[in-house]
Amino acid sequence: MALIQLEKFLLPIPTKRYFTISEVSSLCGVKPHVLRYWEQEFTQLRPMKRRGNRRYYQPHEVLVIRKIRELLYDQGFTIVGARNRLQEFVQLDLHKKADNSCLSEAPDLKEKNFKLSLVNEISDGFKNFSASQFDVENSLNSNAERLMFDQLRVELIQIRTLLGPLI
Repeated sequence: MALIQLEKFLLPIPTKRYFTISEVSSLCGVKPHVLRYWEQEFTQLRPMKRRGNRRYYQPHEVLVIRKIRELLYDQGFTIVGARNRLQEFVQLDLHKKADNSCLSEAPDLKEKNFKLSLVNEISDGFKNFSASQFDVENSLNSNAERLMFDQLRVELIQIRTLLGPLI
């Protein structure tokens, strides 16, 4: 929901190859000195530098800056928390690309059909599952168990969204 609110106030990103720090500053609603600081804190921000250390940002870096801004200003993360969350997004994106290439690079039709049948089987399991039949949350004894359960829930939701187009 915060991203929707953020997009209301920010200008759309023009179709350009490179942006100066002042352009990125106005596109993202962040002052230039903050952008320079974030470069030190977030490894995903590495603008190209030319003569006189002038920074030139690419469109994907503008999107990363907007995501950092959302995490810090709208969702209240600390720098360390935002850095970790951003890394999670990067890893999730890599997993999505790997999963999509796995289905599309199947050597023959039999293997693709086998993978699709597995996807259908998993999705049927999701559809038939009823939370009232198995109440895990109330049976958790420790914070560690609850944390593991929450991580598992997030992973299952991510799997469901990845499989969504195939269901």
